Amino acid sequence: MSLKVFLELIEVKAKAASLLPFLLGVGYSIWYYHAFDWRVMLVFLIAMLLFNMAVDVMDNYNDYRHAIDTEVYQQKTNIIGREQLSLSAMRRLIAGMVLIASLLGIWLVAQAGWPLLGMGVFCFLVGIFYSFGPYPLSGLPVGEFFAGFTMGFMIVLITIYLNVQGHFSWDWPSLGRILVLAMPLELWISNLLLANNLCDAEEDLRNHRHTIVRLLGKRVCLIAFSIKNVLAFLFITISPFFRISPFTVILSLLIVPFVFKQNKMLIKRQVKNETFICAVRILMVGGATQVLTYLIGMVL
Repeated sequence: MSLKVFLELIEVKAKAASLLPFLLGVGYSIWYYHAFDWRVMLVFLIAMLLFNMAVDVMDNYNDYRHAIDTEVYQQKTNIIGREQLSLSAMRRLIAGMVLIASLLGIWLVAQAGWPLLGMGVFCFLVGIFYSFGPYPLSGLPVGEFFAGFTMGFMIVLITIYLNVQGHFSWDWPSLGRILVLAMPLELWISNLLLANNLCDAEEDLRNHRHTIVRLLGKRVCLIAFSIKNVLAFLFITISPFFRISPFTVILSLLIVPFVFKQNKMLIKRQVKNETFICAVRILMVGGATQVLTYLIGMVL
């Protein structure tokens, strides 16, 4: 397997969906709690990326195995069929990454305690059932929620908890502040899956995938996509007034024209190899801008 094929298999372009919440959690830990544990952060980052890669490989593997459209999707669209990858090799790759991530997770639980175990098990189950079983979450109307909540909110929460540990308060005000902080990324990550489902609507219909696009229709989902982009900036704007973020995050509003342009392109056409990239750009530019302006505020 070449490096290019491997990077496509693990969907490296979507790794910002894991890295940006991690960096935002680190920023909040330092700015709000004045806490940062580099050893724990390094181990968590490796474990998180390994498990995320395993889920993406598993998603491709299960899509290939359960494809009803065997001529076009299975053999020409799915990377496993297109590159004629060994299914047994895919299983070994998934098992290896999950095993290493699990061992690192056990070490983290030993350092941080039982609350991390509960959060880790939840994320693990969502990751497994995201693409596993007869009715994977990615092919159901709840896929967008679980993708956004788990990667957008839970990664931020776990990152903060690992840095703070004994000083973290499990109360509604603390959790509410983190939810407001993470909401832009949560919305943009959920929009990533929504855009994917919008572009794959006809293909999903042929493969009997019951996504939210099939349930609500394209028009409603396109409206929801636009509304979530607006809400993301609303949460960024209000966060400094609740002392959740430094006021420099308001500079994120400078990218509104860029996001509007990408949003308009996707609304006009939903074609996988043409406009799905719009949702990726919104997540990467929007999330990176939020993180960067947050870090600038910390320094100032």
